[in-house]
Amino acid sequence: MRIVHAADIHLDSPLSGLSRFADDDLAQQLRLASRRALENLVKLVVDKKANALVLAGDIYDGDWKDYATGQFFAKQMGVLDDHGVRVFMVAGNHDAASVVTKAVPLPRNVSVMSTDEPELIIDADLGLAVHGQGFPSRDVRDNLVLSYRDRVDDLVNVGILHTAVAGAEGHASYAPCSPADLERKAYEYFALGHVHTRRVVNQDHWVAAFSGNLQGRHVNETGPKGALVVDLAVGQKAALTFEPLDVARWGKVQVDATGLRSVDDVYDAVERRLAEDRAATGDRPLLARVTITGETAMAGALSDRVRLTETVRSLAERTGVTVEKAVSQARVPQARSRVEDRLLDAVLRRGQELTEDIGAVKEVAKLPNRDFGFELRKSGLDLSDDDVLRRITATALADLLAKMSSEVN
Repeated sequence: MRIVHAADIHLDSPLSGLSRFADDDLAQQLRLASRRALENLVKLVVDKKANALVLAGDIYDGDWKDYATGQFFAKQMGVLDDHGVRVFMVAGNHDAASVVTKAVPLPRNVSVMSTDEPELIIDADLGLAVHGQGFPSRDVRDNLVLSYRDRVDDLVNVGILHTAVAGAEGHASYAPCSPADLERKAYEYFALGHVHTRRVVNQDHWVAAFSGNLQGRHVNETGPKGALVVDLAVGQKAALTFEPLDVARWGKVQVDATGLRSVDDVYDAVERRLAEDRAATGDRPLLARVTITGETAMAGALSDRVRLTETVRSLAERTGVTVEKAVSQARVPQARSRVEDRLLDAVLRRGQELTEDIGAVKEVAKLPNRDFGFELRKSGLDLSDDDVLRRITATALADLLAKMSSEVN
């Protein structure tokens, strides 16, 4: 028997952090990402000739804005009905019975499991026993699996549960249980939802796993996202195969600037890494946060985050990557031997002190003609705004350090 296990679709939930700078075509693609990922899931189920699709909660992201969300889901499940595929699903915290107040009729192949108590559904034709319980409300803190029924002999037993198991970083502890609680049920497979990172919880005879979410929604949900194809037989260990289904992929791109001796060298390294990561995503758009690390004399020149982000975005356009933002965690090397390097350190330290001393910057802005103060006053910027002054000072410091570094290196 073959099933496909997916969870945390969060249908019609937007991808966050990109809409303000993505181009029109990409912005539209991102708005529809969760729908396209669901279509990919349905196609996978059909292509793999699966007997059933198991959905472990959070199919929706909350109450629908309108009926279109539910209608789209029902239409996709209808495709599976046309191919004779059964669907078993439970509600999670985001689509709990008390949260999603609207409803549309679902095709006959879809079984939504009870939220009142653990339910057992037997499909004799498939030789399948499905155990599960959905969330009646968002905040379920009881260990639901303790009340799941014992396995049914001579059938393949599959459990469905939306849970944090023994707790997962970044995820609320809903329906907490232990791996041992799951294993004691002796189901051939336990399909888990809620944790958005793919992970096998029990790897011994009675396998339990999180499929992860179907589509990464922000920069902390990186890497391939999709579903698990699970091959099962009575009393046998489940065989799992991951299939990526995301339509856009998030990545955290880290570039070590240690030893790089100019700003251009740093940006060249960033561009190379972006090109490598973009190639690895195939046809999918890559949405990235770039972080520069390491020890380099260029640390000060990279300290203006706004300027760094805009520069990196310009580079990224050439590689086909969309950059959410760029940050520098680069540090000036602690040990210096050359006089020129010690001078750079001194300028960096004093410049950083000045950036934090807005009173001193305001005094500079009052200086007479032919001076930096005059240039500031004629710039048209609001010099009474402390944030504006910090930005100007940081930019001036970065320019100065970049120029000095290019001269001494």
